[in-house]
Amino acid sequence: MESLADDLATLVRQRLEPEHVQAMRAIGESVALSAGGKVFAVGGRQDHFHYIEEGAVEVINPITNRPFPEGAMGPGEFIGEIDFLSGGRAQVDIVAETDLRLLRVPRQAMLDLMARVPELGDIIVTVFAARRRHMIENNLLGITLLGGEADRDIRRIADFANRNRIPARQVALGSKEAADLAQGCGLDPSRPAVILGPSAALQNPTPRQVAAYFGMDRTLSADRVYDVLIVGGGPAGIAAGVYAGAEGLKALVIEDLAIGGQAGSSSRIENYMGFPTGISGADLCWRGEVQAMKFGTRFAVPRRAAAVSEEAGGVFRVSLEDGEAVRARAIVVATGVQYRKLAIEGFEDFESAGIYYAATDLEARYCKGAEVVVIGGGNSAGQAAMFLSRAARHVHVLIRGTSLAASMSDYLRNRLESDPAITLHTRSQLSACHGDGNLDCVTIHDAGAGRDWRLDTPAVFVMVGAAPNTGWLSGCVELDDKGFVRTGAEVGAASAHGTSHPGVFAVGDVRAGSVKRVASAVGEGSVVISRVFAYLQESSANGQG
Repeated sequence: MESLADDLATLVRQRLEPEHVQAMRAIGESVALSAGGKVFAVGGRQDHFHYIEEGAVEVINPITNRPFPEGAMGPGEFIGEIDFLSGGRAQVDIVAETDLRLLRVPRQAMLDLMARVPELGDIIVTVFAARRRHMIENNLLGITLLGGEADRDIRRIADFANRNRIPARQVALGSKEAADLAQGCGLDPSRPAVILGPSAALQNPTPRQVAAYFGMDRTLSADRVYDVLIVGGGPAGIAAGVYAGAEGLKALVIEDLAIGGQAGSSSRIENYMGFPTGISGADLCWRGEVQAMKFGTRFAVPRRAAAVSEEAGGVFRVSLEDGEAVRARAIVVATGVQYRKLAIEGFEDFESAGIYYAATDLEARYCKGAEVVVIGGGNSAGQAAMFLSRAARHVHVLIRGTSLAASMSDYLRNRLESDPAITLHTRSQLSACHGDGNLDCVTIHDAGAGRDWRLDTPAVFVMVGAAPNTGWLSGCVELDDKGFVRTGAEVGAASAHGTSHPGVFAVGDVRAGSVKRVASAVGEGSVVISRVFAYLQESSANGQG
């Protein structure tokens, strides 16, 4: 299966061309640093791009204060990681091993140069992305989570980090390592926490705090007017972000949980063109996010839209749940859908403590060797069942209907039916959840047999229903009776993705009548930007914006 980036080992000799270095000299400065000096300090902003002209540097693990064996870099190499694109914080100390001379370029000037010289940008982005993959696969740095085995808030942070491809490792409370890390940060060793560095930590952490540390949660100002605001960071929103940036539009994508949306929770997508061995939804969408950032599109996560209004001059104002606001001349609604919560008493008490809406490596570790339940009859449920069957003792798939024929792709249905580690339960649904803090048992109603039965399980994966995220649009655009955005000729729009309100467009799963597939969402997000561009030009010609 494809990964989120190239293997770093294949890029060891990747170098910038002489003309690239010359272009950087025109916008940067040459600086000297004595042996032992720090280029980067963990937690510091990545405000500059650094190219090594003379000497060598070491990459220091801030937890052990020892160099990474594979982290040494010398002349012709460049320093940094993918968070440079978003202005995130350094996760390591970069120290001059010898006297050093660096070519240093301010971050924004470097991003502008990368946009003007795509070959340069391609090299840098490819290497930076490979370094992120190396960190994730080798469990290096990022954040350390204490207490995820028992605390649901830490599990939510773990889910947020996993879906946003933030390197994160988990350490059990009560272990010597957890005690040492807590002591270094002045924390109570018995309490869950998120460790950011050797002396920095978060207790009572939130995803937004973690996002801010990694440069994902941008400082937003209602004084700035974007060309287009893309609400939703799933495949449709990301594709719109890629094409908006490529067209030179000032674009911002906001997402309330994780880049990738519902598709990001898929453990494996096999029917997306160009990936014959499959790719996880999170990896596919992360690639798209990096691509969009390379073109200048910016992202803010986690931010949730609460309401929209129109101001004088044709500018839209989107109010966010945190009280801040974003203004833009056009809006692309790409908020997708979310799995429905089951109407079972106490169901929400077990969310992130046995009830999950994604099936990835993170969730699989919580149910290793156990029997688990997957609820749903679509492709996402089928992929989850196949993925979980590698770690779980047995997977029970609950389907309300009599078969999967109408809801799941044929290739996937055949795999489930032939896998001895998976049992399909038709005309069955969850009726009760049991446990003290964490889920440990469920009751299942079998309508066909007319009986209830119990199953000991630590995990239920809910992948059923499709509730559109459109409450914030109330009164702005026409919705159908299920809450999906109506578009095209039926609402008098000039394009298939136009809504009843000029300047507001809708793409992907949130659009009424759309095909609920990743490829379709990507296509719609790509196509809509041409209509946004035309609308902006027409508005400018008419004296608006």
